Amino acid sequence: MKTTIPEGARKPYLWEAIISLFSLVTGVTFSIAVYGLDPQVPMILGVIIASLIALKCGFKWKIIQSGMVQGITAAIPSIIILIVVGILIGIWILAGVVPSIIYYGLELISPAFFLPTALILCAISSVSTGTSWGTTATVGVALMGIGDGLGFPLPLVAGAVLSGAYFGDKLSPLSDTTNIASAMVGVDVFKHVKHMSYTTSVTFLLTLIIETTIGFSYSIDNASLERIEHIQSVLSSHFTINPVLFLPLLLVVFVSYRKMPAIPGIALGALAGSVCAIGIQDADYQSLINVATGGFESITGDADVDELLTRGGLDSMMFAISLIFTGMMFGGVMERTSQLRVVAEKLLTFARSTGSLIATTAATSVASNIILCDQYMAIIMGTRSFATAFEDKGLAPENLSRVVEDSATVTANLVPWNAGGAYQAATLGVPTILYLPFNFFCWLSPLVTVFFGYMGWTITRIDKTEAIPDKKETKECIPDSQSKSVS
Repeated sequence: MKTTIPEGARKPYLWEAIISLFSLVTGVTFSIAVYGLDPQVPMILGVIIASLIALKCGFKWKIIQSGMVQGITAAIPSIIILIVVGILIGIWILAGVVPSIIYYGLELISPAFFLPTALILCAISSVSTGTSWGTTATVGVALMGIGDGLGFPLPLVAGAVLSGAYFGDKLSPLSDTTNIASAMVGVDVFKHVKHMSYTTSVTFLLTLIIETTIGFSYSIDNASLERIEHIQSVLSSHFTINPVLFLPLLLVVFVSYRKMPAIPGIALGALAGSVCAIGIQDADYQSLINVATGGFESITGDADVDELLTRGGLDSMMFAISLIFTGMMFGGVMERTSQLRVVAEKLLTFARSTGSLIATTAATSVASNIILCDQYMAIIMGTRSFATAFEDKGLAPENLSRVVEDSATVTANLVPWNAGGAYQAATLGVPTILYLPFNFFCWLSPLVTVFFGYMGWTITRIDKTEAIPDKKETKECIPDSQSKSVS
């Protein structure tokens, strides 16, 4: 990854870049793990340290500030989606869309097969629509309610939902991350998907086995049946339950399948939910605006149901948005002042064999999610930093795009301060740190791709007639950040 050093500045030393990274990671980890505090202020302290290092290296404040602004600008599409999703969730609960899906789901889904069913349903939805974010905001939210009614711990349900959602995000030709990764190395998207299917299918199979094994430990007894019937009774007494209320969900899936971008697609779903709220639940304009802004407040008398349904609204996303802002400020400074560049160059010295090169690429992509706080930036970092190294070793470009997707795309939601982690935690109502151990697909993916690399499985050699394109050419292939849909 090439970054121009301005006149009067120098390239940061490795130890200086490590100080910046150490300040962020240790500050955030200490605050969350020891004191249970929010990470935003420790992240701002990380921004300050990185900025001081940059000033020490001769970078002008104007350049440092431009890095912060560029980082925040790159996150604007994600922030817009967060806002629209918050509005959609509040309206869908008021309209009875989410309660109806929960009601019928409790009747149809067996506890023993719930986790693998959730995994497969989210995978199908994500493959069809090309968006993990859209899948978790619609199908995922409903499955969280069904899982809670069946007696499953919510972090376990969130793990199954996210595992399925990110499987589709990787393999769908409609996914923006899939297209960006293939474009960055100059390989056909379908060739990229085919090559990625080897590692992804193995990871998905392992995840399916784990989810099925865990699911069999849950069974229905008389107490569970009574609990399910009670939840259904509570829902039906406070909402009009009707299969027609599945239509907003089906509409969002359909327009996503037809390649409508995420923001207008989700907004259309919120509009359809508003129509259902007025026509079926007898809601008025004032109640619609209230839940769209402040979220839905459930007052059913059942604590579990109230906790599940009291959510949504624009205000509920403000924490996640502030997290993304501070994270992207840090990532922007690190990239703009070349501090990431020196770390990547050092990592390349360890990549002597094919296996170690793939492991280094995967580790860098994961670290980029932690540092840059955005999966798109992590994809760009991974592909730009290692394109030449893969070419020098005679490895086909689809190997690089696969490794980056197997590590950058799927691990973004495992980092609490990453845009992906902040979004999924806000959408599913489960803190990132709690669902992380159960999101089997996303943390197994980097391990499987590294294992394939060391074993030499499905590693293709470069076609001498097709070299990895120059980085200037690949840069032109990157979709405009303001027009991309977010996975």
